Amino acid sequence: MKNLSLYIFLILMICNVGFAECIKGDCSNGYGTYTMDNGNKYVGEWKDGLPNGQGTEIHANGNKYVGEFKKGKYHGQGTYTWTDGSKYVGIWKDGKQHGQGTYTWVNGNKYVGEWKDGLPNGQGTEIHANG
Repeated sequence: MKNLSLYIFLILMICNVGFAECIKGDCSNGYGTYTMDNGNKYVGEWKDGLPNGQGTEIHANGNKYVGEFKKGKYHGQGTYTWTDGSKYVGIWKDGKQHGQGTYTWVNGNKYVGEWKDGLPNGQGTEIHANG
């Protein structure tokens, strides 16, 4: 009976672990590829088990970030591209657009300027594709 209980417990534990894993390289302190439970994938530099330095994160829905990371968050220069073709190129802080950046909509409209906490804030210019 003890063996059966242990067997059931182990099966349940394995099922709850999910599919997050380092599939290549060193995902602690080095360069590695990691797949996450939510289907996202990160390829790049690691420090203390978190993305840190240059890397690429590809989301399960097709969105993609290429740039700098700090303690697991977008931080520094980076480009985020949405599956619809919209794109932000600029500075990130703590996972949000923050500093100088350019957001281009799929229709060609553009905002070039300052960002704070993920929103346009401060000096900036909006340029419309139709002139």
